Amino acid sequence: MNGEEMDLPRDVRTVSQLLEHLGVEKRIVVVEQNRRILEREEHDSTPLAEGDSIEIVHFVGGG
Repeated sequence: MNGEEMDLPRDVRTVSQLLEHLGVEKRIVVVEQNRRILEREEHDSTPLAEGDSIEIVHFVGGG
């Protein structure tokens, strides 16, 4: 994930569960799986597989 290899618990099976595991709010991130940007609505139904490349872009407000 984000360029680093990561082992995940067995109960993390979807993109949505990954974001929850990482403590990231779904509404302020963009997730790319294997170079494909996922729609937010796809997070719950998109399974993770061993070897997937996941990039998470987290937006931070401020000035």
